[in-house]
Amino acid sequence: MVKQILLTKEGLDKLENELDELKGVKRKEVAEKIKVALSFGDLSENSEYDEAKNEQAIVEARIADIEAMLKLVKVIDESELSNENIHIGSKVELRVANPTTGASQVVNYKIVGSNEADPLSGCISDESAVGKALLDHSTGDKIAVEVPAGTMEYEVLAISK
Repeated sequence: MVKQILLTKEGLDKLENELDELKGVKRKEVAEKIKVALSFGDLSENSEYDEAKNEQAIVEARIADIEAMLKLVKVIDESELSNENIHIGSKVELRVANPTTGASQVVNYKIVGSNEADPLSGCISDESAVGKALLDHSTGDKIAVEVPAGTMEYEVLAISK
């Protein structure tokens, strides 16, 4: 069974823009690099040519990956979702208790599909340990999540779209 790829509208737009960039700009840049490298002559000792061909393979593989993903995408319609429970597309405000120090801090995350995950910008996957544990919880719920650093305690302070 083929797994659907869940994306928010922003995630779909980002993926489509990346595909346009790869097809419209990167392909031409790589083709130009290959053309320049070919002008250097002997291909057996031409590292510029080898690098350009490797870059071309990477670009073409990414294009194929994105095109395959786009065939399986299901866009989450955030307007149809409620703020009562956490789901993909939810923005959550959490109080996190550090198991080592006992100190707590407030963090904000957006729950997204695994293809959109970017923890450094606050977007966590619904398939990650924390994302999976938060799904279907409501404001006020306390959730214990086992992570490599130990058991983290999360309290849901707010849920929004």
